[in-house]
Amino acid sequence: MTWLPRLLMVLSVAGAPILSAHAVGFSSGGATEEIHFPPERIIKFAKKVEKAMAAKGARVAILARMGRPPTQLPDGMHFTHVAFAVYSEITTRDGRQVPGYAIHNLYQEDSHPDISDLVLDFPVDFFSGVAVLEAGVLIPSPEVQRRLLSVIGTRTYDSLHDPHYSVIANPYTLGRQNCTEFVLDVVNAAIYQTNDIRKIKSAEKQYFTAQKVNISPLKLLFGSMFSSEVSLSDQQGETVTATFESIAHYLETYDPGSETFTVLPDR
Repeated sequence: MTWLPRLLMVLSVAGAPILSAHAVGFSSGGATEEIHFPPERIIKFAKKVEKAMAAKGARVAILARMGRPPTQLPDGMHFTHVAFAVYSEITTRDGRQVPGYAIHNLYQEDSHPDISDLVLDFPVDFFSGVAVLEAGVLIPSPEVQRRLLSVIGTRTYDSLHDPHYSVIANPYTLGRQNCTEFVLDVVNAAIYQTNDIRKIKSAEKQYFTAQKVNISPLKLLFGSMFSSEVSLSDQQGETVTATFESIAHYLETYDPGSETFTVLPDR
């Protein structure tokens, strides 16, 4: 999933719920994810999402999934993982070239949840461990898509990755990163056509409004004590992070022509 599932699994100590280190992490690579739907439903839904993006002519989209039921998420948060979906020629196992979307992710390592890697997978993989079949799709304007295509998969893209992972990474600071902050950094690298992370952070501080993490400071403190993937080292005052919704609001405000919608399964 992506940036919160281990954080959101709770246990009780002296009657007070705190964050558990044994929940499924928001940016895990998928090996530890629980499968909630049969493969045929995942395949059908993934194809529907691809068709929805293709119908909009999206060459690059920001794609979000629900790794946790809404009732297990903090107020103001809905989706748990975001990544870039890039229209590509995909090589099948039998060597054929077929059009489709490749998904460019930041995932936690299963054995080291405080470390992340950049991983390429595909829509069926992306949705395989979801708790709810719902996708968020954010399609930037054609110009921002063009600029994103010049960044994704390049040295600049790789250089923006900080492998020091925290589920509640502060998008305004350096030192920790989650999938949503990485996506935001890549978007701004494309918009401002720079690989200078300090210029990117300066722009984010000026124009991007982060999501407040509505979890009590005590829970966050215990979470950081018991789970290596929960770090408060990059937080300054109020605990904030980037989310799919806050990134969508950012682009809808400053990127005329961007569009956000959801995809639900067929009844």
